[in-house]
Amino acid sequence: MELVFLLILILLMVAALTAGFPVAFALPGSAILAIALAALCGYLFAGDVGAYFAQDGPIQWLNAGVTNFRSLYWSVERDTLIAIPLFIFMGIMLQRSKIAEDLLVAMAQLFGPIPGGLGISVVLVGTLLAATTGIVGATVIAMGLISLPAMLRNNYSHSLATGTICASGTLGQIIPPSIVLIILTDQLSNAASQANSARKAEYTAATGEFSMPSHLDVASASAGDMFMGALIPGLILVGLYVAYILINALINPRAAPPVHCNDDYDLRFALRVLLALLPPLLLIAGVLGSILLGIATVNQAGAIGAIGAILMGSYRLKAGGKRSYGPLLLAIVALAGILVVSGINPVNIKNITTTADHIAAIILTLLVAALFAAIFWSLVRIYRIEDTLRQVMSETAKMTSMVFIILIGAAMLTSAFRAFGGEELVRQFLTGLPGGFWAQFIVVMLVIFLLGFFLDFIEIAVVVVPLVAPILLSNPEANVTAVWFGVMVGLNMQTSFLTPPFGFSLFYLRGVAPPVVKTLSIYKGATAFILLQLLALAIASYNPSLVNYLPNLMQLTAETAPPPINPRLQYCIENYVFDQYQQDELKIRQSIATMAMADLSYLPDDLRNQLVKTNTAADKVFDYVANVRIAEADISQFKESADYENVDRSDSKVLIDAEQKARRLYRNHVDSTYKPIAELLTLIETTSELAEYEQELNTVGPLIVSAVTEDVAAGIVAQLKALEDRLIKVPGTGQIKSQLYKMRRALKKGDIDTALASYSEAKVLYIAELSWRRRAEQELLSLLQAHEAVLRETIGLRMQAKLSLEQAKSVAQCQSVHRDVSLYF
Repeated sequence: MELVFLLILILLMVAALTAGFPVAFALPGSAILAIALAALCGYLFAGDVGAYFAQDGPIQWLNAGVTNFRSLYWSVERDTLIAIPLFIFMGIMLQRSKIAEDLLVAMAQLFGPIPGGLGISVVLVGTLLAATTGIVGATVIAMGLISLPAMLRNNYSHSLATGTICASGTLGQIIPPSIVLIILTDQLSNAASQANSARKAEYTAATGEFSMPSHLDVASASAGDMFMGALIPGLILVGLYVAYILINALINPRAAPPVHCNDDYDLRFALRVLLALLPPLLLIAGVLGSILLGIATVNQAGAIGAIGAILMGSYRLKAGGKRSYGPLLLAIVALAGILVVSGINPVNIKNITTTADHIAAIILTLLVAALFAAIFWSLVRIYRIEDTLRQVMSETAKMTSMVFIILIGAAMLTSAFRAFGGEELVRQFLTGLPGGFWAQFIVVMLVIFLLGFFLDFIEIAVVVVPLVAPILLSNPEANVTAVWFGVMVGLNMQTSFLTPPFGFSLFYLRGVAPPVVKTLSIYKGATAFILLQLLALAIASYNPSLVNYLPNLMQLTAETAPPPINPRLQYCIENYVFDQYQQDELKIRQSIATMAMADLSYLPDDLRNQLVKTNTAADKVFDYVANVRIAEADISQFKESADYENVDRSDSKVLIDAEQKARRLYRNHVDSTYKPIAELLTLIETTSELAEYEQELNTVGPLIVSAVTEDVAAGIVAQLKALEDRLIKVPGTGQIKSQLYKMRRALKKGDIDTALASYSEAKVLYIAELSWRRRAEQELLSLLQAHEAVLRETIGLRMQAKLSLEQAKSVAQCQSVHRDVSLYF
């Protein structure tokens, strides 16, 4: 019976949308009516309000609705949504300040003489506006008003001109920073969590183990990852647009003739183009660069973009007026001063100690005040000129409210869909498809593409994605990342603005196009660009590295990058390091042989025995690597010969266990081999630090003898405690510190003899320790440093604090390829 109410839910939603009800009310309204009707029928005909629900009755549904509402506004994990109003504000401010118009005019003059140059300039401007505004409607309307008349005057094909404008205007959907990507990130973070839970349950059912290895987890996606993942596919799409226009112009010159500029290409022209391009490019660098370099989060980058838009809008709205560049110049000077002062003398407000810190803090306070003054000056100017600030704020509030209301309504609709068993039906349908993951993926992409004919991207993102994403992300066969799936959906949803008959971009252009441009020409022009979008989608689907590489590289090179010992990195690190073993085997073996001939007789027994043992073990690493290679080859051979639908779990488990054991033995072996070498090297390199305490330790003995009164003894105890605290920072001084502790304890009890005995023992230990270290510093240090340098990139890689850039690039590339892990399940 619940399927009947599921059908009623869908029909109510379709009817409401068809009748023209706003999406923000159609989605929750359909859910509320369907839930209420099911509860009423259950109460009247079955005596139980929850009788016609597949899972969760109406009370549970209400609780879920409250939880969803709270999670949108109060959950820390979803704070990415704060960036939405910031980027909307940035886009509207730049559009209202006519910066888009300046860009279009400058680029048209620059590229006009090239065949198809005017169309290419529209694409390039659309790319820049996408990276600054991201507001599709504003971009299409602006370019339609400015560039379409110019293209028509120069005899451009109507279909090519309108298709170029419509397609370029939609680039804001995929070129970061994009509102679509932020919404997708929010939806996919929850979907990835559900997918990970489903994968853990599947792993437990298949293996009987309750703990799934962390490298099999489904990783969530941040907005920064999504931005970086969409960057290369977005640029590929731009390249396809430009190539299409250029080829079209070369094959059919009458469709896109060159447009010659009346101005001379002189210094004045170059300066005008530079002034039009530089501000948007700087804003893009500030927003995306701060995210890429790890300087700012997406929310902070949104704030940077909003402030940048305010400063840019201020001078543009008063172009040619007195002191038009005043606020911008003041802000630039203040920012430059902050960077210079912070670079010379970094200041921590909570820990100002020196005079230089006080001076730097005062200067920075003045510079920050100047920056605030520049921003306030800009806001006042924008408010006074044509009431622009109020209009921008009003539009931002409207668009942000619409997005958030749709998010709440979609959460209610999704909960109702699940309550009637719709999610389980979708799961059964997708998992029952022949062809595995890729068949499921193609069906989902096809459904999203078809929905784009009728729905906006927000409805698709918040209704469809939460239902299908957990199913696809949990599939171990393809083991796709949330970033890759999100970018694929984003590329697909971009067609929702172009697909006839309901593409919003087509409506926007139709509203500003002259009557001579027929609607059929607009549809015809958009069709070619839809095919180009589908081609870009196919390219990114076939080459996941185009999406995954930049986010992975950004994570591995950031200040907070995971160490090489992180379990999720091991497979790719071992791929890299095994190749290094093959390249550097001779050098490694020579270094081991050289180390074996070194004189170690003066080292303490434990250190000497350990070094000899690890040097012998280092030579055996190649055997462990060979065992891992053999286990990998056995699994590859099994995959090629196995029919996955009829595979015997016991056979695959034997191979998986053998591979995991080989890798575990290799990792334990290299760690135990490298660690003693690194620790001994640290001991020798800190010899000078240990020697600094020689004089202080020599003065302690006479002080102990003079500790005849309680006050004097207390002072010596405090001095010994300070010495202990400083000495413990030097590696290998634990035994010396232990004797100092015994001295303190004896002095507290007034036991001078015991204190002197402990002092004598501490002196003996100190002299012995310093003696062998000084000799090792002269005779062994350079040899050990060279040996450690040879092993650091291979045997010792797991023990390093961070990957080098070359290593990070290799590991990022390896992680960017989706790896089938279905044998583990």
